[in-house]
Amino acid sequence: MAEQKNRGFSSAAGLIQYYDMEETRALKIDPYFVIAMGLGTAIIVEILNWKFV
Repeated sequence: MAEQKNRGFSSAAGLIQYYDMEETRALKIDPYFVIAMGLGTAIIVEILNWKFV
């Protein structure tokens, strides 16, 4: 019998594959930092809009 390799879950005839491996080289950003940056940007835009319009 052929030996099966651990290739992850396949879907849609192999077009999409899901792996259990986590990318170790990816940039990791804290979700709270993203929310804070979004709120900070929104506040700055609103202040500039109020001051110059």
